[in-house]
Amino acid sequence: MSTLYAQPQFIHHGAVDGVTGSCHEYRLADDYALLIDCGLFQGAEVSRSGSAGAPQIPFAIAHIRALIVTHVHIDHVGRIPYLLAAGYKGPIYCTVASATLLPLVLEDALKMGVTRDEKLINSFLAAIRSQLIPCEFKQWQALPELADANPEVRFQPAGHILGSAYVELRHNTAVKQGYKTVFSGDLGAPYAPLLPVPKPPYAADEVVIEATYGDRLHDNRKTRIKRLEQVLLHSLKDNGTVLFPAFSIGRTQELLYELEAIIHRLRGKKIHSALRWDQLQIIVDSPLAARFTQAYDALKSCWDNEARQRLAQGRHPLSFAQLHTVDSHAQHMALVQFLASTRQPAIVIAASGMCEGGRVVNYLKALLGDGAHQVVFVGYQARGTLGAAIQQYGPTGGYVDIDGQRITIAAEVITLSGYSAHADKTGLVRFISGMRKLPARVRIVHGDTAAKQALQRAFLQLGINAIIASQE
Repeated sequence: MSTLYAQPQFIHHGAVDGVTGSCHEYRLADDYALLIDCGLFQGAEVSRSGSAGAPQIPFAIAHIRALIVTHVHIDHVGRIPYLLAAGYKGPIYCTVASATLLPLVLEDALKMGVTRDEKLINSFLAAIRSQLIPCEFKQWQALPELADANPEVRFQPAGHILGSAYVELRHNTAVKQGYKTVFSGDLGAPYAPLLPVPKPPYAADEVVIEATYGDRLHDNRKTRIKRLEQVLLHSLKDNGTVLFPAFSIGRTQELLYELEAIIHRLRGKKIHSALRWDQLQIIVDSPLAARFTQAYDALKSCWDNEARQRLAQGRHPLSFAQLHTVDSHAQHMALVQFLASTRQPAIVIAASGMCEGGRVVNYLKALLGDGAHQVVFVGYQARGTLGAAIQQYGPTGGYVDIDGQRITIAAEVITLSGYSAHADKTGLVRFISGMRKLPARVRIVHGDTAAKQALQRAFLQLGINAIIASQE
C-alpha cells in the first residue's frame, strides 16, 4: 500500500533554465506521480541530457499515473511522442479544445522531426486519441486512485491560446486534507484577442508559475493595435512583403483577428496612393495554421464576448475577403519567388514563430537580403534560435547563416514587443496577489534568469514566499 508524502515533491524536467521544454513531475508517493506537460526544448535550451537535437525522456516513468496538458504549444507537448515510445500508456487529461488540437500538433511534429511514415503516424495518433480524456473547464475530474489521497484535477481558463488552462490539483497528504497546488501553464495577457481574461484561483497551498515576461510590461490592447497599424503603414510605403514569423496556433489567429479589425475600420482608405487597405493581401502560408484556424472557427463557444459580437455583426474575424491560404509546397515555393522578384505588397504569416524550421525559413532566405521587405517579430525569441539572431543582428545590418548560406540582413527588422500572448510582470503578480488566500510558496519556472529574478523580487516585496525552481 502506498505511503502518502507529508508534502508533494516537485521534480522539474524542463523549463527551469529557459522558456522551453515544460515538464513538471508532481509526486505524491514513491509509486505515484503526475506529469504536468511534456514539452520540447528549442533553440540553445537543452534537456538534462545536454542534447537539444535529440529530445528524449531522461527520467523514470513507471510511477507516473497521468499526464496533464495545460495547452498544446510544442514547448509544452512536443515530447509526448517520446513519452509514449518510452512505454507510457496512462491517461492524458486536457481541456475539450486541447483534445481537438493536440493530435494536429503532434501529427505535424512527427512529420517535421521524426518520420513521414503514414502508418506509424496514424498508429501513434490512434494511441493518443485512446488515451485522451477531454475535460470541461471549471469541473473537478477524478485522477487515478491513490490510497486515501483522492486526487482530482480542475482546468481553469488561462487565456493564452484556445483551450489553454491553468491546472488546479486537489488531494490529501499524510498530514493535510484537501491540499491544493496550482500549475499556471502559460498565462495569457488580459487584452489577448478571442480569449477570456484569466482569473486568479481562490486559494492554493503552492503555485508553480511561469515567468516568461516576469521583467517586462506590455502595451495595452489599444496601443498595441495602433502600433501594428503604424508598422504596416511604414512597412508598406515602398511595397514589398511584410513577413510575420508566427506559431501556427494562437499567434496566427490573433494576428488575423487584429488585421481584420484594422482593415474593417480603414476600408476604402489608402495605405499609399496606389494601395487601399481593402486591397491588401493577407497570406497564411502554413497548412497547419489553416487547420488550426478552422479548428478555432469550429470552437467559437470558447471565444470571448467581443469576438462573438463581431460574428453577430456579420463579420468573420478569421475568414475575410483579403485572406488567402497556401497549401502545397509547390505553391509555397512559387509564392516565395513571386514576392521576392516582384516586391508586390503583401502580408505573409508563416511558421515557425522562432524561425526554427518551417516555411518561414524559405521566405527569410529569399527576402532578408532585400531592403524592400520587413520582418516583424511579435513573439518571444528563445536563446539560440534563428529568430533571436535576426532580431539581434538585423537592426545593425549584420548577417545570419541559414542552411549553410550567409545572408546579410538588408530587410528591416521590427519587434512589436508589446504583442504577446503571455501575461507580463503585472499580470503574473496579479495572478498570485489576486488570490483570496495566498499560497505558502510560489515556485517560479519557465523564464530566463533575469525574468525569474525580477518576478521573485516583486513577490517578495509583497510578502509572498517565492523561490526559483531548479532542474532536478
